[in-house]
Amino acid sequence: MDTDVREPDGSGAADRTDEETAQHDEAMRAASAFGPVGVIGAGAMGAGIAQVAATAGHAVTLVDVVPGAAASAVERIGDALSRLVHKGRMPADMATAVLARITGAESLESLPNCGLVIEAVPEDLDLKRGIFAELADLQPSTAVLATNTSSIDIDEIADEVADPERVLGLHFFNPPPVMALVEVVHGERTAPAYVEHAAALVAAWGKTPVRCSSTPGFIVNRVARPFYGEAQRIVESGIADPATVDWILRERGGFPMGPLELTDFIGQDVNLAVGTSVWEQTGRDERYAPTTFQRELVEAGRLGRKSGRGVYAYAADGSVEGAAPDLELAERLVGGPVATDPLARTLAMLVNEAVDLVARGEASADDVDTAMRLGTRYPKGPVAWGRELGFDRVARWLGELDEAYPGGRYRPSPALTDGSLT
Repeated sequence: MDTDVREPDGSGAADRTDEETAQHDEAMRAASAFGPVGVIGAGAMGAGIAQVAATAGHAVTLVDVVPGAAASAVERIGDALSRLVHKGRMPADMATAVLARITGAESLESLPNCGLVIEAVPEDLDLKRGIFAELADLQPSTAVLATNTSSIDIDEIADEVADPERVLGLHFFNPPPVMALVEVVHGERTAPAYVEHAAALVAAWGKTPVRCSSTPGFIVNRVARPFYGEAQRIVESGIADPATVDWILRERGGFPMGPLELTDFIGQDVNLAVGTSVWEQTGRDERYAPTTFQRELVEAGRLGRKSGRGVYAYAADGSVEGAAPDLELAERLVGGPVATDPLARTLAMLVNEAVDLVARGEASADDVDTAMRLGTRYPKGPVAWGRELGFDRVARWLGELDEAYPGGRYRPSPALTDGSLT
C-alpha cells in the first residue's frame, strides 16, 4: 500500500471559484462548531485524513504509539502542502495555517476533548476494540467515535463501548486528500442522528458521503468483487488470455483499467485478502469465493507491480512485458454467448450485486451508484447500468450463466424481476 500522503488534484487552488470559496467558508464554520478532531494511526490513511480535517479548519491531534511516527507523518503532510503551494493549488499562508493546526502525539491520553475521533490503525479487530474502549473512557460522551475500517463489522468494533450508538464507520479512500468518496457506515446500534451528523460534517469537508449499513465489504468492496472474480474465472477456464479480457473491459466497457491489471496494481495479496474477508463474512457464499487462479499467484509470490510480476510481468520501467490482446478473439467474444462474453458476464454480476444490496436495505440505489462511480471510477453506476440494459435482460444472462456454471454464484437477485427497482 502506498505510504505517501499525496496532494489533491486541483483542490484548494489559489484562484478559487465562488463555489470553492463558499465551500471553504462552510467547512470553516463546521469546524468551529464541531471542535477538534482526533486521528488515531499515522500511516498513509491517518495522515491523509488529518490533512483533510485540518484543511477544513479543525485543530487536529494525530496520535500514533510508535515513537516518532506521528511527528514523521506531520512532516510528510507539510511536504504535501508545500507541493500544493509550488503547483499553485494552495496559497502559502493557507498551507502554513493548515500545518499549524496539526499536532502529533504518542498516546490517546494526549487527545483534547474532541467532537470526532477517527481510528485508522491496521485491520486488527482486537486492536481496534481496545482503542475504542479506551476512547470511550477518555472522550466526552458527545464525541463521535469513528473507524476507517474497510471490512470489519462496526458492531464488533463497538463491542466494548458502553454507548455504542455513537460508534460508526467513516471509510475514506486512498489517498484521502484526493478521493471524494466517504462511506458513512452504521452498525445496528448506531444512532441515526450520529450518522447524519457525520455525513454532514464530511460533506462540509468537500467530500461526498454515501450511507450504508455494516454489511461485509460495505458498498464498494462488496459490489466490486465480481469485477475481479469474473475476469479471473474467464482466464482460469481458458476462454481468453488476460490482455484480451482487460482490453474488452477497458475498450468496450469503458472501465479505466481492466480487472486483471487492476489487481496487479492493487496487489494480488491485498485484493485476495479483501475478497476472502467478504467471502468469510457472508458464510462462504459462492458469489464471493476466491479463485484458484488468484490464490496460486499469491502463493507463488506473484503479487503484481510491487513484486515485478503478477498476472503480467513488468519491466524495470513498469511497462508490461509480452502481453498483447487478441483483437480478433475479443470481437468474437463480445456479443456472443454470455458464458464466454467477458463484458456481459461482468456487467450482469455487477448489476446483480448492486441491486441485491439495495434490495436488502443496506444502501440506496443512488448511494450505490455514487459510491461505485467515485470509489472505483466505473463509467456508470451499476444500478443505472442495469436500468439501461434492462433488468429482465440481466436476469436472463444470469440464468444462462447459472445453467452453464451451477452452484449458486450466478443466482439472480429477486429484485431484478420483482419490479422494486423500476
